[in-house]
Order: sequence, then structure tokens, then C-alpha cells
Amino acid sequence: MEPPENYSTSTSFAEPFEDAQKIILRWDSTASEEARERMIFGGDRQEVDLYLQAVDEIQKSMSSTSISPPSSHHHDQDSNSNKVNSAIQIAMARLEDEFRNILINHTSPVEVDSLFIPDHAPAPASSLNHNTSSVGSSNEFDQEEVGGGGGDHVDALDPIQRADSSNSSASYRSTSSIREIDLIPQEAVADLQSIAKRMISAGYLRECIQVYGSVRKSAVDASFRRLGIEKLSIGDIQRLEWEALETKIRRWIRAAKVCVRILFASEKKLCEEIFYGIGTAIDDACFMETVKGPAIQLFNFAEAISIGRRSPEKMFKILDLHDALMDLLPDIEVVFESKSADSIRVQAAEILSRLAEAARGILSEFESAVLREPSRVPVPGGTIHPLTRYVMNYISLISDYKQTLIELIMSKPSTGSRYSGDPTTPDMEFAELEGKTPLALHLIWIIVILQFNLEGKSKHYKDASLAHLFIMNNVHYIVQKIKGSPELREMIGDDYLRKLTGKFRQAATSYQRATWVSVLYCLRDEGLHVSGSFSSGVSKSALRERFKTFNAMFEEVHRTQATWLIPDSQLREELRISMSEKLIPAYRSFLGRFRSHIESGKHPENYIKYSVEDLESAVLDFFEGYPVSQHLRRRSQ
Repeated sequence: MEPPENYSTSTSFAEPFEDAQKIILRWDSTASEEARERMIFGGDRQEVDLYLQAVDEIQKSMSSTSISPPSSHHHDQDSNSNKVNSAIQIAMARLEDEFRNILINHTSPVEVDSLFIPDHAPAPASSLNHNTSSVGSSNEFDQEEVGGGGGDHVDALDPIQRADSSNSSASYRSTSSIREIDLIPQEAVADLQSIAKRMISAGYLRECIQVYGSVRKSAVDASFRRLGIEKLSIGDIQRLEWEALETKIRRWIRAAKVCVRILFASEKKLCEEIFYGIGTAIDDACFMETVKGPAIQLFNFAEAISIGRRSPEKMFKILDLHDALMDLLPDIEVVFESKSADSIRVQAAEILSRLAEAARGILSEFESAVLREPSRVPVPGGTIHPLTRYVMNYISLISDYKQTLIELIMSKPSTGSRYSGDPTTPDMEFAELEGKTPLALHLIWIIVILQFNLEGKSKHYKDASLAHLFIMNNVHYIVQKIKGSPELREMIGDDYLRKLTGKFRQAATSYQRATWVSVLYCLRDEGLHVSGSFSSGVSKSALRERFKTFNAMFEEVHRTQATWLIPDSQLREELRISMSEKLIPAYRSFLGRFRSHIESGKHPENYIKYSVEDLESAVLDFFEGYPVSQHLRRRSQ
């Protein structure tokens, strides 16, 4: 500020200063009741202008007394200087109060609900097993745990969420979608700016920033509470049950978008409006004073998840967090662009890379857990093993996150070397795998080791037929899950799908061979003819024995295999038709050729117990999964 022309004459100093001083003292809240009760900026605009002019005058006087040359009026100079300093202090105390008051009066809680942008729905929530810490936990798989009884679809993604998760790959690196709002009305901003300018030029920068920061920070805290962001330390977060954390992650993703794109961005804009042009980086200092604490609190949550204990069920929430943060990163770069905000940008980038690392780690731990899942008790009836359901639902969900995972998973599964006693790996070496992404290879590898584990489990069945049926059911389920997910099918590829289809068909053939070869063997002609006899050439006793053996064997198969289960109705129907096509014509033909020999003897009903129709209806009892009455339904005599 330029010194007045004739700074040495005390008369020129006295009058304007004294007028200004009177105004300042009139509003000295330590001396006047009225000054304590009223706010200058709450009243008449003329009063406001007068007060600001008085402050300017005092500041002018301050610069003129400080530039005073050595003179004979030294004593006057000291006295003037003291008056000026005293008036400045009173004025600054007053302006600080006014500044605080304007800020408080115009700081209303942000209407948080209106900030949620509809097309930023929460990312997909996996409903996978919340209770087991890993697939390889020693407790048996419980169907309820891994997706509920017979229901195959664990993927609890409603259409909106599913759409959102697939869009996130399209707009994967979003450009800035910042939406600033006016936190304080423009007239109040102008008043705050006029006060800040005077406080800062009088050397009260620190006080100004502190008042500003404390009021605005409590406003941000209030918005945080309304957004459901809790004050939790990293330790607190890591001690929470995973189920509780899942809900908090979903809430955090929504809240973080609002915080970065709207709240923090708007705080930054407000700082720029009030402090712009007053001095270098003052607006930035005020912004950081306001949001640094809240920003660290916000990002600490994601950090706690990124360094937490890994287990398979956390994969999808970690990917949701990763995608949300990836999407926000360009906006974080814009909002926290200054040098003093460096630590916030660095923290966000580090969390992102740790979340990526966690996802990679979980995938390889999942592979290992699938291989080692230890349950030895055979599932009743050879139905689908809970491990198969869990793993296939898991990798179907992985395929929903295909875009992210393709970028994160860059290395192929290290098949042979990783495990001792591992599955034989020709599956992983055939030419059809050429050109597949590392993620696709990981998914195929998970299916390979799942089958390897299932082969081991099938050996716990004492009945070889049931072991084949178990493999057929489980591999068929794997095929259906792949076919049911276009993303998964595309990654796995039709060549490998054909190989799997061949495998369950082979298991069906092996089941039929193991069960029916010995039953059908009873219906052969060999051994029934008596050689060298002039009679009809059929040994009745051998024939009776043959019918008795057939009846007993068929009854046993029927009784046993009615309790076996093929959950897929189409597969069940196909296998019954295939059985009938072998059994019914053979029985009809045998009966046609030999019935008369039995019926001409005593008690034919003891030998020919069943009609062709009886067997046809008996086949319908197979693979329903519950016991049938002790005996087959008999034909009406």
C-alpha cells in the first residue's frame, strides 16, 4: 500500500483515524453490550460499508505510522502507533467474529439424498457364502451356506445392479463427472471475501484459515454422518464381521462418489471464491484445512479393506471397491490437484494398487482352497456337491467382473509346480487354450482342479454306479453353469465346453454299464437250451432260475436307485429313456420267447412277476431321491 504523501504531519493522520477509531470502538464487543448482541453484517448495508471503510482507514494509518522517518515527534509517533495497533486488534477480533457468524449462518446441512445420482447405483453385491472364511475350511459345505438348498443361482444381482456393473467396464476410466454445488449464497461469499481480504492484509491469515476450516470442517462432518460414513479406525474396521463390512462397503462406494465429486469439489470451489486473488495458494491452504481430515477418514476405510485378511468371499466386494476407486481416480486428481494435497492422491493410488493385489491373491488362494477342500463324506444320492455349486457360482460372478479382472490378472496359473499331488494337467496343455487371456486360463484351471477334487470324492462311494452318477451330475452342472453365463462361456470357449460335455456323457455311459450289464445278462438265451433233447429244448428249471435272478436284481437296482438323485429334470429324463431303450425291448423279447414255458408250469406268478408295463412305470421311480415302497407295483393279474 502506498504511503500517504505527507506522512510526517500528525494533523493529517489524526482526523480520519479518529473517525475510524470511533467506529471500530463502537463495535468493540468487549466494551459494549450492544456490540455483543448485534452483528454488523446482519444489519444495515450502510453500517457494513462504514465499518469496512473504518478498517481500511486504520490499516492505512498502520502503514503510515510504520513508515515514519526519524523525527522530533518520536513520542507522538509511539502513541499513534499504539492507538493504531489497539484499533487493529479490536477490528480484527470483530471481523473474525463476523466471519465466523456469516459462515455458521449460511452453513446448512447438504441435502444428501438429492446428491445420489440415479445412474450410479451401488455395484453388484455378491451373495456368496458369508460364513466360511475360505473354501477350504474344515467344516463340511452346507448347501444353505453356499447359496441355498437346491437353488442354483447364487448370483444375487438384480438387473439394475447387473447393468451398472457391466456399464462400469464401458465407462471404465471415467472423465471427470464433478458436480459442484453452491454451499453458501453469493452475497454471503462476497461478504466473506471482503472480510478475508482485510484480515489477511493485516497479518491475520492464520486466524482466518482456522475459523474458516473449523466451521466448514464441521459442515463436512455433518454431511459425512448423513452419508453414513462412520469414524472408524483401520483396526476397528478390520475387527468387524465380514457381513457387516459388506453393507458398509456398499454404502461407502455410494458415499465416496458424493464426497469426491460433489462435497469436496464444492468445498474447493467455495475456497476459491472466497480467497481467490488474495494471495498465493491461500485458497488451497483453506481447502486442505477443511477437507484433509475428512478425506483421510474416508480413504482409511478402503485402505483397511485393502490390507485386511483375504478370503474368497471378499473377492467381489474388493472388486467393487477397486472399480469405484478406479472410476473416482480422475476426479480425485482434479479435486486434490495441488501440491499440499499430494498425500491424498498418493493414498488413493496406493489403495487402488493394494486392492488389485488383494484380488490377484484371493484368486490364487481360491484355486488352492478348491484343490484342498477336504470333505470326505459322500453327498447322499450322488447329487451335486456343495463345493461344485459354490465354485461354479463363484466363477460365474467372477465373469461379471471380467473387464476389471482381465486388466488385473496378467499371469497364467502356474499349474504343475504349485501343488504336490496336483491334478494331471493335460487339460491345461491342449491347443485350444492358445490365445486365451490369463483370466480365462485361471477359470479353466479352477474347473480342472474342481473336477480333480470331485474325482477324489467319487471314490468314497462304495457303489461304482453311484460314483459314475455323481461325476455325471457334477460335470453336467458345471456345463450348465458355463452355458448359462454368456461371459463365462465366451472365456471358457466352446472347445473346452465340448470336452466337458463329453466327460459327463462318458460318466452316464459308465453308469449304465456298471448298473445294467449284469441285469441285462439275465435276459440272454445262452444256457437255457438243453442240448440233445427231443423236447422243446428249453430247460424250465434254468429258465425259472433266470427269471428269479432278473426279478431280484431289478428290484434291488430299483430300490437303491430310486433314492439316488439327478436334480436336473432334463438329464434325469434322458438317462431314464436311455435305460428304457436297452431294458424294455430286451425284457419284452425275452418274455415273448419264454413266457409259455413258465405259464405251462406251476405258480407262473412266482417267476413272471412283472409285465413290460410294470417295468416301464418302475423306471419313472429312478433318480427321484426318495425311497419307494418295498416292492415294485405289480401288474393286475
